[in-house]
Amino acid sequence: FLLDFKKDELKLRPASFCKDSCYLPPLRYPAVCPIKSSTEAEKCQYIIHGGKNPNNELSDKLYILNIVSKTNKKFTFRCIEKELVGEIPEARYGHTVDVVHSQGKKMIVIIGGRSYIANGQRTTENWNKVVDCMPHIFLVDPEFGCCTSYVLPELQSGFSFHLSLTRNDTIYIIGGHSIETNTRPPNLYKVKIHLPIGSPAVNCCALSGGISVSSAIVTQVKEDEFVIVGGYHSDNQKRMVCNTINLDDNKIEIVERGAPEWTP
Repeated sequence: FLLDFKKDELKLRPASFCKDSCYLPPLRYPAVCPIKSSTEAEKCQYIIHGGKNPNNELSDKLYILNIVSKTNKKFTFRCIEKELVGEIPEARYGHTVDVVHSQGKKMIVIIGGRSYIANGQRTTENWNKVVDCMPHIFLVDPEFGCCTSYVLPELQSGFSFHLSLTRNDTIYIIGGHSIETNTRPPNLYKVKIHLPIGSPAVNCCALSGGISVSSAIVTQVKEDEFVIVGGYHSDNQKRMVCNTINLDDNKIEIVERGAPEWTP
């Protein structure tokens, strides 16, 4: 379905896939993000990576979804599976995917997530055990599908169900859950990705002022303002507060804001 907002009214419009689309399985916990572009052809493109299928198998596929036609009564999507080569991220869920822009180029960035224990470590007792993926950062060329992984000293342990937000060539990583310690540390990382001619440069630094949160929703409301809604403080404590995130001159500030009157 396509959700359409008109005059503060939410409408649910039927949608279908065109005949030359690939099959898009009903995935749980995939990573999704839009590709923002000034060109009309790329205006409504979305990236979908990973997730669980109905058989609880994990996906390592990357799909690109876009609207090919729309009328008042019908919207038609095309889904394309992007072939990946190089250091392909392992199948995962609970991760994030973002698109950064630098030097007139763009790059897909995959961070975090959870996967089944590696084949070489499986036994009869733990064959379906899930662990946090290694805290590598993957860059994926959206045109050719080439993948490269980066190991950064600032990211020592894995995390899942975190938040990420992007501004130009910078990604901010907020919160997340560690399955190894069953904690939600107040992570706040700034990942800067420079895309010169040649090899990309990836840098990371840990910042203060983070919050403890997992599985929340982050939404951009202005060019430099985002809002965090929902999520968890702990396994049995949902977050009833909301937060505003302000980005200004490569600085980030997370402040509490008034929340709706909702029930736990």
